[in-house]
Order: sequence, then C-alpha cells, then structure tokens
Amino acid sequence: MITESQLRSSKYRRLFQDVYAPADLPVTHELRCRGAALIAPQQAILTGRSAATVRGVPLAKPHDPVELIVPEKHRFGPVQGIHVRRTETTRKDSKPWHGIRLARARRIALDLVLRLSPRRHGWVRRMRFAVPDLDAFLRSGNVRRSALFRYFRCRRNRGIRLARAALELTDTRAESPPESDLRVVLYYGGLNPRPQYTVRFNGRFVARLDLALVSDRVAVEYDGRWHDHPAQQRQDRRRRARLRLAGWRTVVVTAERLATDVPGLLDEIRRMQATRPAG
Repeated sequence: MITESQLRSSKYRRLFQDVYAPADLPVTHELRCRGAALIAPQQAILTGRSAATVRGVPLAKPHDPVELIVPEKHRFGPVQGIHVRRTETTRKDSKPWHGIRLARARRIALDLVLRLSPRRHGWVRRMRFAVPDLDAFLRSGNVRRSALFRYFRCRRNRGIRLARAALELTDTRAESPPESDLRVVLYYGGLNPRPQYTVRFNGRFVARLDLALVSDRVAVEYDGRWHDHPAQQRQDRRRRARLRLAGWRTVVVTAERLATDVPGLLDEIRRMQATRPAG
C-alpha cells in the first residue's frame, strides 16, 4: 500500500526502526508507545513513566524513551528510543494492550523507582527522581498508598529497599514534581518540611506555602518560570511582605538553584534557623 520512497517522503515520519506514522499526526508519548508495541514481543510490558502517561499521568515527554520490561528469556533490543529492562514478572502485573501488555498500577509505581540505575545515580539522586514520580502517580488516584506498602513489602526485586524508602517519603499534598524534589533535598539535608502549609496571623489567612519549617517560621518556596512575569512578581512581593509581618522568613528556590546549588540552599536555611526571631 505504501512504497519505500513514500515512507522516505515528507508525508511520513519515522518513530522507530521499521515503524512510521503519518507526518500530520502529533507526536505524543502515547503514539510512540503504540509504535513500540508494533515491534516488541507480545510478552513485553509497557511500564514506568510510559505506562503512567498512557494512564493519564503525564510523566513522560513526547520524545522520552518508551519504557518496557521483558521476561529474562526473551531477547529484544537494543532499539533507539526504547529502554528495555529484563526481569521476571507475573501475569497479575499486567493486562493486554495493543498486542503487548500494560503494567497494572502497582507495578507501574514499582518501576517508577526500579527504572533508575544504581550505577548511574547515587541513593539521594535516585530518590529525587523517584519520590516526585510516586507523588504524582499517587495523587492521580490510580493506586492507594496502603496498597503499595503491601505490594512492596512482599517483593524481592533488586532496588526494592530504595522503592520502600521512596514510598515512605511520598506526600500527595505536593502540587508539582519540583516541589517534591525540593522536599527530598530538604529531608536529606536534615530538615523536616511540611508541604502546603497554611499561615494565619491574628486569625486571618496570610498564605499557603509550598514547604514550611513550621517551628522556625521559614517558608521555602519554589518559583517556576511563570514567576518571571511582572504581574506575578508584584503579587509575590506583596505575599512575602505579608509573611514578614506575620513573622516568617522566605527562601526562594529556582529550578537552576535546585539543580546546581543544593549546599548553598541548605546553608541559607540553616542560617535562618540560627537567627530565629523572637515572639
């Protein structure tokens, strides 16, 4: 129906080797998952961020690698654009999906952690990826935290200790992955932040904080790119002025600082703790 020359034309785009789609189709991660299903063995299981995205939790960007697990005895890959892990699974872990299988919610949550290679990332670095993903997946309602505790408790997978530790740190009050990441950074810095804390002064609402060190009255706020807008900056200044009147100090954390200056961030917070105002 389609010739080789037509496939090479501008009417089609290649998703993977031997997998093409009409060029007018928007490239989404789910489309690429459908493409990967055409060349993967039927025992392959779509999991991790890919499966979460298919289930309505957009953890994978359009061109992120499609994440699959396959039984040990099956050989598949390497394929550019597809990340394959070999591990043993049970039929209860997945259900049929477009010629392969789709991980069930508990297995997706587990693989959101197990997908992170210990050879490439240290413990804290892996937790900074795992906890935000688990926060978002739990917040979606796909699975209950109590069900994951039971599921993780009986597993013996390599990396299960990390998965259990990450689950202990989850908190669905976090409203974005960077907030979750920041919470993990503070926790491993020896702090105990409380997410989405409401500050009231003289009985009146002042602000709801991303993270709060309540006993020290220190607010730790993550500012995304939208905070660069002049109107938002004016609003932020008014909000922080109200917090000062209520006796709170604020530490502002940008994406760049979270990525490159964790020691400096922790030092700034500790200096604030050491100079806690009276009252």
